[in-house]
Amino acid sequence: MNRRRLAGLIRKEFIQILRDPSAIAIAFVLPVVLLFLFGYGVSLDARHLPLAVVVDQPTAQTSAFVAGLEQSSYFQPKLFHNIQEAEHAVMARQADAIVWLRADFSRQTLRGNTASIGVLVNGVDANNARIVEGYLQGIWQNWLLQRARSAAQPLIIPVDAKTRIWFNPALRSRYYLVPGLIAVIMTLIGALLTALVMAREWERGTMEALMASPVSMAEILLGKLIPYFVMGMGGLLLSVALAVWLFGVPLQGSFWLLLLSSSLFLLVALGMGLLISSAARNQFVAGQIAIIVTFLPAFILSGFIFDIQSMPTFIRFITHIVAARYYVKILQTLFLVGDVWPIILWNSLALLLMAIFFLGITLRRSHKRLD
Repeated sequence: MNRRRLAGLIRKEFIQILRDPSAIAIAFVLPVVLLFLFGYGVSLDARHLPLAVVVDQPTAQTSAFVAGLEQSSYFQPKLFHNIQEAEHAVMARQADAIVWLRADFSRQTLRGNTASIGVLVNGVDANNARIVEGYLQGIWQNWLLQRARSAAQPLIIPVDAKTRIWFNPALRSRYYLVPGLIAVIMTLIGALLTALVMAREWERGTMEALMASPVSMAEILLGKLIPYFVMGMGGLLLSVALAVWLFGVPLQGSFWLLLLSSSLFLLVALGMGLLISSAARNQFVAGQIAIIVTFLPAFILSGFIFDIQSMPTFIRFITHIVAARYYVKILQTLFLVGDVWPIILWNSLALLLMAIFFLGITLRRSHKRLD
């Protein structure tokens, strides 16, 4: 290993990066675009859901119940004259659910009998349907409680649930999505960018010129690895700054632990990118392989959006070979919970083993020959 040759390779790589607008865009522009899209455009929160309300016989009791729906931030109720009009609104996707207060609602309530309401929920989006059902049940119980208090009568409920939400009390999906998105961004910077750049050198013939020089293969790989590692950490710092200062995501854990774990994951991504470029020396092929092998698993199988525990057993087993799975756990823990050492250490160890594996395989497969 010659330090002067290595320094020259690193300098040459930085010059190439500065002359390549696409590399700068992937490392610094793409993270900003993705964070804005997911931070502002994607939300798993259910707010202001359109709700059709049918009241067969308006009374003081029905008016009080409808007022509870109107005061809720979860729904935007709209009154319909009959159930047929409300059903047509659901079919036309103008409403997500129907609340039907039948003609005997007030009479049964005043007699002290069990009064029921009709609830019809659009089940096309199963997750949204469950959320709507839960919100309506909560509003219904709250209305019963207020009615019992106004009548100075106790409301007998078999189970009194006292709920306390940890780590994300406001239930903002942005706090959950943005940390996981950093893993996707680091995957793009590390694996996709490295695979494309290395394949481009093979296409342009500059790799053959490097192999004809006295530099060793280890120096060539380090000359590629170090500049893109610096770019990846720069993209990380930009993403964390936007997450904390723009989107308000709390960083409960140590910033230095975040840097250390991110460095391990970036080494894994860079190793995968170098390995892909050594196998596919064409930019198009390398890009397709990088998207299928690194980006899609990081997006779908890492727990970034879809819960791993709800996946089939076979798919859960496959997620153990996805590096982003371990990094997403670390990110969500450091951002929302804090320095939980068992989670951080075990997942960091998994990333370290993966980094050693991919970088070792890349070094073993790389030789100074053109075949």
